[in-house]
Amino acid sequence: MPDGPTPYAVAPGEGVTIQGPAGGPLTFKARGEQTNGALTLFENVIAPGDGPPLHTHADEDESWYVLEGALRFRLGDEIASAPAGSFVFVPRGTQHCFQNVGEHPARIIVMFTPSGMERFFDRFATLPAGPVDPGAFRSIGAQVGMDVVGPPMAATHPA
Repeated sequence: MPDGPTPYAVAPGEGVTIQGPAGGPLTFKARGEQTNGALTLFENVIAPGDGPPLHTHADEDESWYVLEGALRFRLGDEIASAPAGSFVFVPRGTQHCFQNVGEHPARIIVMFTPSGMERFFDRFATLPAGPVDPGAFRSIGAQVGMDVVGPPMAATHPA
């Protein structure tokens, strides 16, 4: 048998679900240990108005596919609208963040290549329930090669 990952399928509603950092559940569909480090992929629900602070990833490219709702992204110095059906790609090292600009929760697929960022989400999910300390993004992110370089879009580019 060759070394490497084993093929598998994840049905709707399956996967390990944790509390995501942007106001909703996050369900892992693929983790590094399942993909031999090739990628991490999860479905995420983003609360209205919510989104992460401006940040970069040292080691991973990040991609999103918007299933439901409307997001907008800051990609370096550019702002891009991302309604349902949109795909967004951000190469490692690029400053980026996003915000749900709809009135309802947005549902997205997020992929990191290679894997590794699942450690951030796992650690974030262990924080106590309640309002999120903005410093948590910075301190937990620093442990996994994510550098917070500015506030969320809600603060810098109000909708």
